[in-house]
Amino acid sequence: MAKDVIIACDFSSAADTLSFLDQFHGRKPFVKIGMELYYAEGPSIVREIKRRGHKIFLDLKLHDIPNTVKKAMRVLSQLDVDMTNVHAAGTSEMMRAAIEGLTRPDGTRPLLIAVTQLTSTSQERMQQELLIGASIQDTIVHYAVNAQQSGLDGVVCSPLESSLVKQHCGAQFLTVTPGIRFADAAKDDQVRITTPARAREIGSDYIVVGRPITQAADPVAAYERCIREFLG
Repeated sequence: MAKDVIIACDFSSAADTLSFLDQFHGRKPFVKIGMELYYAEGPSIVREIKRRGHKIFLDLKLHDIPNTVKKAMRVLSQLDVDMTNVHAAGTSEMMRAAIEGLTRPDGTRPLLIAVTQLTSTSQERMQQELLIGASIQDTIVHYAVNAQQSGLDGVVCSPLESSLVKQHCGAQFLTVTPGIRFADAAKDDQVRITTPARAREIGSDYIVVGRPITQAADPVAAYERCIREFLG
């Protein structure tokens, strides 16, 4: 199974995003397009980045009634992205509907993963604000099992839960892990975080790295550092 570093291109415009990617001079890193950029530029930015040869994780975290998600995924399936996602909290019925909508007439589809708990969510917040009484680890494992049983390819979780998910869902079930920071970097608004090297050790398949790369003085060097630390 291929492992990779995904750069979170959390920019507000196509101009800023493409200018950032131009710095890589022919290299084609895997990139994440999230809500900010997609809502600002729409599907045209996806098509342009794909035209340039990048793999794309379209991170829109769909969460709605099953029929709405199914129809939205049918539209997204036409964008030729490599990975997209839903919220596991939307229930198994919604996740199954997402796969149905995402699968093209020829049977192909992008990877589909489910968000378990955001890396900005602590156990205290989850229990006090969301009224989820279980521990954050038990909640994430339960959501991951639901996702796997619904036919999804993996989950988004913090790297701290990656090995736990693998224990319950198997080595082939993907873990895509944000919350990555260099050992000498600030945590920002993330709570459950670790380093690229530690993420490799505990079994993450993909790490999603934003500000440590995009806001670095030398983004290409920061990306190459991530690659070295995560891929070894």
